[in-house]
Amino acid sequence: MSVSNAVYTRTAVALHWLIGIAVLAQITLGLWMITIPKSPPGVRAWWFNVHKSIGITLVAFIVLRLVWRFLHRPPELPAALPNWQRIAAKANHVLLYVCMIVMPVSGYLGSSFTKYPIKFWGVVLPRWIDPSPAAKELCSQIHYVTVCLFMLLVAVHMAAAFMRASRAAA
Repeated sequence: MSVSNAVYTRTAVALHWLIGIAVLAQITLGLWMITIPKSPPGVRAWWFNVHKSIGITLVAFIVLRLVWRFLHRPPELPAALPNWQRIAAKANHVLLYVCMIVMPVSGYLGSSFTKYPIKFWGVVLPRWIDPSPAAKELCSQIHYVTVCLFMLLVAVHMAAAFMRASRAAA
């Protein structure tokens, strides 16, 4: 059963900003850490494991946000909004959520297809699949393309929010 509100709940707003800031920080970390030299060994692996741990933790918050959104419907878009903008807004939100699931899943699977263990805050997770360089490469490409798409979607989301806020202030 979903509850409809005229405004977003405090929990929805808190989860929105927590996840938004954390995901953008995670992307920044990911883009930075791929520049770390592979030698000396250990430094790069440590940062990759931090990135993986943050990603796995973020999945829990993203799932919580999805459950919250399912149970607490967001407010309706303004009635004056043209239909194409309604469709674009809904499509953008759906794609943002898809990316927030695909990014960590593809990252986790990509890591699973390597010979290196996945450490979640220092705890080695069980290996579920055998190493496969081809599957690892495919997952890495999916992960990277999804990150790029996500950044574009975030830019569109932010531009729409700024435009809406500027119209409301006028």
